[in-house]
Amino acid sequence: MTVWPVVHEERRRLVADLAELTDAQWATPSLCPGWDVHDVVAHLMDTARTGRLGFVRALVEARMDFDRANENGIAREKRPDPRETLGALRDAAELTLTPPANLATRLVEAIVHGEDIRRPLGLAGQYPDAAVRDALAYQLRTTVSFGGGRERAAGLRLVDRRSGNAWGDGAVVEGEAIDLLLAVSGRPVDPGRFSGDGAARFAGTLVSEQL
Repeated sequence: MTVWPVVHEERRRLVADLAELTDAQWATPSLCPGWDVHDVVAHLMDTARTGRLGFVRALVEARMDFDRANENGIAREKRPDPRETLGALRDAAELTLTPPANLATRLVEAIVHGEDIRRPLGLAGQYPDAAVRDALAYQLRTTVSFGGGRERAAGLRLVDRRSGNAWGDGAVVEGEAIDLLLAVSGRPVDPGRFSGDGAARFAGTLVSEQL
C-alpha cells in the first residue's frame, strides 16, 4: 500500500464523521481502556504532529514509559472544546510526520483508532481492503510489547473471509480482516464474528487477556 494517501484520507473521513457529535457522544468510552472519544482524537492529533525527534523527546520526558508518553500527548493536544481538537486534526490531516518505526504503523494507527471511536458510537468505518490487510500483517509480525499482536495469534491461521488471504499456521480462524485486525490489536470483538476450528481458542485468548 501507498501509506500516506490512505492515512490522509482516513483522517479527513474521521473528521467528517465526528463533525456533528453531541457533548455526550464526545464523552463516550472508546475501545481503548480509559480513553473516551475525545481522548482518542487528541491522541491522533498528537501522533499526526510527532516526528522522529519529537517521539524521542516525548519518551525521554516520560522516562521511557510509552503509556505515559501517550497520556502526556493527549494532555498536550486535548482542547477544552472537543470540536477545537477535531479542527486541529483536520488542519493536520495532510502531515507526514512519523516516529522511528515501520511506516505500516501509520496504517494501524489510522484504522484501529478509527474503529476505537466509531464502533462505540455506532458509526460504520470504510477502509481500503489492502490497507487493512497490510495493517493486520504488520501487527502479526510485531510483538505485543511493541504494540503488535503476534502472541495473540500464535499457533493459528487467520483467514480473511472476504479475500481468502491467510496468515500463520495452525487451527483456522476465519473472519473479516477488520475484525481480525482489531482482535489481534487487543480490542474487544464479538466472538461470534469468527468461525473455524481455532475460533474458540482465539476468542478465549482474547477474553482472558481482557479479564
